[in-house]
Parts: sequence; C-alpha cells; structure tokens
Amino acid sequence: MLGLVKDGAVIKVMILGAAGQIGRMVTKNLLEQTDDELVLYGRNVSERLRGFASDLVSLVDGTFEEVARIKKHLAGVDAVYLSFVAGPQIVGSLIKVLDEVGMKKFIACNVPDIYQEVTGKFQAWYRKHTGLTWRSSRLVSAQLMENSDLDYIVLRITWLYNQDGNTAIHVTKKVEPFTESQITRQVVAQFVTDLLTGKADYHRESLGIGEPNTDWEKPSFY
Repeated sequence: MLGLVKDGAVIKVMILGAAGQIGRMVTKNLLEQTDDELVLYGRNVSERLRGFASDLVSLVDGTFEEVARIKKHLAGVDAVYLSFVAGPQIVGSLIKVLDEVGMKKFIACNVPDIYQEVTGKFQAWYRKHTGLTWRSSRLVSAQLMENSDLDYIVLRITWLYNQDGNTAIHVTKKVEPFTESQITRQVVAQFVTDLLTGKADYHRESLGIGEPNTDWEKPSFY
C-alpha cells in the first residue's frame, strides 16, 4: 500500500528544511508515490519551491527556530521529517512542540560515529574529516530523541553524493558497526519516503545508512 492510512485517509507530512537537495527529492517521491498531503517548511520556500505548490502541498516560509510558526502548521500533520542535522536546541524545541500537539512520528538526520560505531578502513579518514562526533552536540540531539516518547527515527547518514538509479542501501542499528564510506542522496530520499509511508517498518531506532560494499578508506569522490 502506498501511503499510510489514518482513519481511511492518507497522511499529512511536514518536511522541515524542504528546500535542500534531499528534502526536494523526498517531496518529489511522496508526490509521485502517494496521495499524501505535504507541508514544506523552510527559508523562502514559497519562492524556492513554488513549482511544488498544489492542492496537496502547502509552502511555509520560516526558520527552525520559529517554533511557534512550526506549531501553527502542525494541525493535522501525522509525521515530521527534519532534513537537516540540527543541534539539541532545535531538536529539543521540536520534541517539545510535537508533544504539545500529540504528534508522534519524527524522523531526523544525524551523522555516523556518535556512538563510536564507525569501524574498519573508513574510521581514520572519517574521524580526521568529521571530528569526534560522539563528543559533539550531535550525540545530544540523538539522545534527546531517544529519551522522548516519540515514534522517532535517527538517521545516521554517511558521506553523500548524487547518482540516479543507484538503489543500494545497507541499514545498521545502533549497536552494529558502521563501515560504509558513502551513499547517494537518491537512496536516502527513497528510504525516508519508505519510512514515512510505512514501507520501511522501523520504530524508535537509530539507524545507520550506507551503500553496501563501500567499506573503503574514504569515499570514492575524494
């Protein structure tokens, strides 16, 4: 079934940071693969995403810090996707407002190694270029989600590149090693789409996503 059903109707999804590359791809996927209603939120989206405007799509200009504006447009929303690696202040504010409106499904981007899970050949290069992420605010953002009562997904996404038609993905859980050096934005966008529609059935998980057979010393594009 394409699209989650709620009381006989398709769901309503809010995408925060909708004007970014992956946000646009998720929007396109949902419009092509479901009949879900969308709220696209971000800086100047009324201009940048005007091509998506329709009876099913609302465009809302705003920043992540404008929590009251986000809350205003959460009416009827069933799932929120944060297409941005946000710090704990933003994530904490979003969790609070989602609790206030009784909205449970929350998917947010993050980075690998917040649990020191990056291993193998990729570890040295990754930590040199990304730093010790388990000592950063990124871990705090993930912990806020994990300690909430939301139906959350933390997405730990390795280094990104574009390649149409590349559908390869390897999903790891929190306790498992992370070795993949790269993944396409197209695959990430489809996985997010599948999470939102229920085709990918994960709940209250921190998931690492990478491209299979890319456990190299560094991404191929570096």
